[in-house]
Amino acid sequence: MSEDPHPHAQCAAGVSRAFDMLGKRWSGPILSVLRNGPMKFSELRRAVGPITDSVLADRLVDLADFGVVVRTETDGRPPQITYALTGRGERLQPILDQLGRWAASELDRAPFEGCAEAGAAEAQSDAAEVPA
Repeated sequence: MSEDPHPHAQCAAGVSRAFDMLGKRWSGPILSVLRNGPMKFSELRRAVGPITDSVLADRLVDLADFGVVVRTETDGRPPQITYALTGRGERLQPILDQLGRWAASELDRAPFEGCAEAGAAEAQSDAAEVPA
C-alpha cells in the first residue's frame, strides 16, 4: 500500500488551528487595522468599530497568545502601551487579503474594505472563463 504524499490530517489540523484564531469575532478587523502600524488601545478601539473594551482586550490577549500581536509597554508617566503585529502577524496579512477577496467574490456578501477592486477584477476574470 502506497503512502499518501499529502498529509491531509496535518493540513486539516493546521487549518483548524488557524480558524481557532481567525474565527473569533473581531480578530480579522483588529489584524487589519494593525497593518498600519503600532496603535494604542484607544486608537485601536476607534479604528476597529463598535467593539467593547472588554472584548477588544480579550481579542488582543488571544492574538498575542497566537503570536500574531505583541503588547509593548514603555516607561513613562503614564506608561505607554501599544499593540503591533509580530512578524507572524505581518506574514498573515496577504493570506487575510486573499481570504477577503475570495469571500467578496464567492460568498455573495458586501466586499471587505480594501478588497472590493480585487474581488471585482477576479469576478470579471472568472465570468470570462465560464462558457455561456
